[in-house]
Amino acid sequence: MARREAVPYRNELTQPEAARRARIAMPGLRIHKEPAVQTGNLRLYADSQYASPYAMSVFVALEEKSLPYDLVTVDLGNRAHFAPDYAATSLTQRVPTLVHDDFALSESSAITEYLDETFPGARLYPAEPRQRARARQVQAWLRSDLMPIRTERSTEVLFYRPSGEPLSNLAQAAAQKLFAAADKLLAPGAANLFGAWSIADVDLAVMLNRLVLNDDPVPQRLADYARAQWERPSVQRWVKLKRPPL
Repeated sequence: MARREAVPYRNELTQPEAARRARIAMPGLRIHKEPAVQTGNLRLYADSQYASPYAMSVFVALEEKSLPYDLVTVDLGNRAHFAPDYAATSLTQRVPTLVHDDFALSESSAITEYLDETFPGARLYPAEPRQRARARQVQAWLRSDLMPIRTERSTEVLFYRPSGEPLSNLAQAAAQKLFAAADKLLAPGAANLFGAWSIADVDLAVMLNRLVLNDDPVPQRLADYARAQWERPSVQRWVKLKRPPL
């Protein structure tokens, strides 16, 4: 990993403690050799605790594409995402937001689709249309459902500390729904959902690992899948980012 010295970012988006900007240029691995391309200037806005699973998804996508980019943190706890400067950049005033030259885009699955369609390198989505549609379906579902799991097993479980509270009946029901869908999606013996790795694997692994990393009961093959996805180098680069205390 090649990391350049952090450069102060001059705006009002974050508090001084949280405001930092890092130029990241990861060599990564490419499935196919591609000619050098002009990527323009890419900037990813993420939460200052690096706990957003959606910012993580975009971070991993950039890493998999081996794209150089600026990583800028936004202090959500101090409502910096509502600051005028950020609101002028992010249409939905949320993280993640990606800025590519003069084009700004928020909402993580929209960003990962844009990156896959715009830049060469490792594919983020399956090439086959039905599999690609299924991957998008998985992303949309994980972002709009299973709220009891997201509430009771927040990403603090993934990046800070486990929860000592047992799952409620609602969360247990949501977990069973998650397991049933994941079991249908993941073929027996498969390492990934669609043969080759896709960004949907990261998103599904994040949801499963909310339970796996908290030592909640998870079917063994799904737990093994989630743990294996967690060890992917691009994922581990996000996991190992230095986080401020809660």
